[in-house]
Amino acid sequence: MPSSRPVDESTWRHAQASITAPSSSAIVANASPYTFRLHYVDAAPSTNSAPAKRTILLIHGFPQTSLQWRRVIPHLTSAGCRVIVPDYRGAGNSQAPPSNAGTAGGVGGGYTKRVMADDLHTLLHSVLKIQGKVHIVGHDIGAMIAHAEFYYKVVTEQPQNVWHFTFHNVQDDLPERLVTGHERTYIRHFFDRLMVNPWAIAPGGEEEDAYVLASSRPGAMRAAFDAYRAFEVDGQENLALLKERGKGQVPVSTLAEDGSFNRQQNREQIAEFHKYVEADIVSNSGHYIPDENPDELAEKIVAWASKIDGE
Repeated sequence: MPSSRPVDESTWRHAQASITAPSSSAIVANASPYTFRLHYVDAAPSTNSAPAKRTILLIHGFPQTSLQWRRVIPHLTSAGCRVIVPDYRGAGNSQAPPSNAGTAGGVGGGYTKRVMADDLHTLLHSVLKIQGKVHIVGHDIGAMIAHAEFYYKVVTEQPQNVWHFTFHNVQDDLPERLVTGHERTYIRHFFDRLMVNPWAIAPGGEEEDAYVLASSRPGAMRAAFDAYRAFEVDGQENLALLKERGKGQVPVSTLAEDGSFNRQQNREQIAEFHKYVEADIVSNSGHYIPDENPDELAEKIVAWASKIDGE
């Protein structure tokens, strides 16, 4: 259920980082170096632990922004964690990459998940100078940053549940033209259809208003849809990395809503790319777990991070 705990954001630091991309580790065809502004929240531990016990990076999904994690952050900071929460490129208060960001599979190259992951690597290590281990939690597009192979199997086997993957891939700005001016209706569709409790993001409420405002900014929907248009290239890059480096050695936990239509499939797909995978369930929630059951989600994040850190 949605958390009833008041959210105190007074100690959270909102900042803008200047990110130069692409780096040498994220090569994009026909791209010239460019710099864009990336917005992020930096929340320090609310306990007396200094330094923080650990650093956790939270990556939002579609059609949301870093606001998605506002009910989760207090649980993590009270557990002694430093929490970094960006708006990924083109979302929220972060800029979209310019036209010289290159190409990927015939579309803008600024939204391959490898490039988007590289932005966050730059933020953590070059801007924030964070040393040591970082625990990464991603939802929806955030979780796909490293696993775009999800697209192929799920669209083929569960088309009724992910029709928007195909719609967002349509070229020539047709999805953007159809959605422009109807952002609230479009966004609300996902909340109503994929939540166990749609009132976790209340219709016409503060959070929905924030997402509508962010999505109504010039270029925002194109940025959102381009993240989907890059899926084919994402899958090719992931498979190439698997062939080159083998399975990842970093332990991975996949948390699914208890009503997930593809829970087992998610675990199997992640296991194709990672050697150590565990699966767990967050109760009383649909797709938007951080909004629907932030308390239990945060507890599981802390428990997993503590386990990995040997506590």
